[in-house]
Amino acid sequence: MSAHFDVSALRAQFPALHQTINGRPLIYLDNAATSHKPLAVLTAMDAFYRRDNANVHRAAHTLSARATEAFEAARGTVARFVNAARPEEIVWTRGTTEAINLVANSWGAALQPGDEILLSTLEHHANIVPWQLLAQRQGVQIKVIPLTANGELDLTAALPLLTPRTRLLAISQVSNVLGTVTPLAQLIAAAKSMGAITLVDGAQAAGHMPVDVQALGCDFYAFSGHKLYGPTGIGVLYGRYELLEQMPPWQGGGEMIRKVSFAGTRFNAPPFRFEAGTPPIAEAIGLAAALDFLTTLPEGWRQQEADLLAQLCDGLDALPFVRRIGRPSEQVGVVSVTFADWHPQDAGELLDQMGIACRVGHHCAMPLMEALGLDGTLRFAPALYNTREEIAATLAALARLPEFF
Repeated sequence: MSAHFDVSALRAQFPALHQTINGRPLIYLDNAATSHKPLAVLTAMDAFYRRDNANVHRAAHTLSARATEAFEAARGTVARFVNAARPEEIVWTRGTTEAINLVANSWGAALQPGDEILLSTLEHHANIVPWQLLAQRQGVQIKVIPLTANGELDLTAALPLLTPRTRLLAISQVSNVLGTVTPLAQLIAAAKSMGAITLVDGAQAAGHMPVDVQALGCDFYAFSGHKLYGPTGIGVLYGRYELLEQMPPWQGGGEMIRKVSFAGTRFNAPPFRFEAGTPPIAEAIGLAAALDFLTTLPEGWRQQEADLLAQLCDGLDALPFVRRIGRPSEQVGVVSVTFADWHPQDAGELLDQMGIACRVGHHCAMPLMEALGLDGTLRFAPALYNTREEIAATLAALARLPEFF
């Protein structure tokens, strides 16, 4: 663990961590589902509602001007975080799911029967179902990259699936079940060589690793605020401006128009074209606070996370009744397990009795579970505010599980 990183001081900034569950100190290892929020985020959102609460854009009064300034400054913060070329490439959404649906319903409207979309077996339902609905509407074909035995994408099988008929590669940067880091550089380069557009689901990546959309060369990148210490109800779609300009609106209403008459409507420029109605103002301000918090952390926090995940994986491997699912060469954020003699749900409930929060189920990745021959896993997702002592306590609790069966 990095000597430069003081986790005790960091934990003091997260009020939700300091509570007991069933009489035990909370050990929160469900960060892939949602992370807790630091005081910086809580304070920023509280200050907005206490002082600046007003709708953004168009109003002439001071509160609206302050709200608009903070709201658009938040867009600039996100643009810097992902290294977008300009703030107008950042579209506010409710989360990764809505961002992907926006692309499917707007950009995807131009696809024709016989066009192909390439996904992977690792995908969350949010990066599967919108494309299936599009395929049903427009006769698009979906192809799927298979996995290797260790839970990585099979590049040997993937590259031949990219053909001149491939219009879109839509792929997660990090698996929400196995923690597999996908080979984006190779896949995006291969997709571009075929003239395909690329969309990256960054929901499980943005809170753990640097994001540079220009270096990646992707056309779209989506992530959610609540998985990287920001509020719920806010997400981001990055889109190359040239593409956003060509895309029709998805939802109609206020803000996304230039002029409305019963004879017709002229639409606003991006990003406002895709932000119908009152936007998530406080949430955008909270997300900006979260990104500022994350980008100004002391050196060593990513090594802290890597050390915790390694400690957890080593400890799991030492338990004979635990089966770790997937062993990718590059893994971030999560590890999933099953058990020889009992269901993960039972194990998860027992761990909760010991104050340990983790997640059980298919994790919105049923096709992956089918490929793995499983009906679910127990998933641990440590984050930068977890400690070595918490991981040790979790492993000790797991070691006790056979006593209860």
